[in-house]
Amino acid sequence: MKTIFDKSTRDELVQRINSLNEKNEPVWGKMNVYQMHKHCTIWNEWVLGTKDFVYKQDFIGKIFGRMALKSNTKDDKPIGKNMPAGKAFTVKEKVNDLTTLKSIWIEQIKSYENYSNDNFIHDFFGKMTKEQIGIFAFKHNDHHLRQFNA
Repeated sequence: MKTIFDKSTRDELVQRINSLNEKNEPVWGKMNVYQMHKHCTIWNEWVLGTKDFVYKQDFIGKIFGRMALKSNTKDDKPIGKNMPAGKAFTVKEKVNDLTTLKSIWIEQIKSYENYSNDNFIHDFFGKMTKEQIGIFAFKHNDHHLRQFNA
């Protein structure tokens, strides 16, 4: 299975991010390419722990999270289309500096090489192993790159 902790997987993601520009249109979903970049940088900050986040599992996640986590990390099946983003990861602004965001996103992908956020708790899945984080972080970034044909 692909994991963001594998260098060749990170290199592939970086190459795909570099292929994006302002002209990319979504294959599905409501975000434009800027919003998707911003969403991914916020999400990666959360997983990497590079900003102050309160990590806790939502009530509904305590009921269904473990089952959903196993389903999402058991194989290479991509995340499905049109999955809702959590409120903390919703981006309203439609335009800003895409070049800067792209650089931030790429640096985040590269920084998974030294991942060390033991405090991370997914808001739905709950506490995850490093292996599960690696698989799901790849799948999340891949999901949005596929959303824009990258």
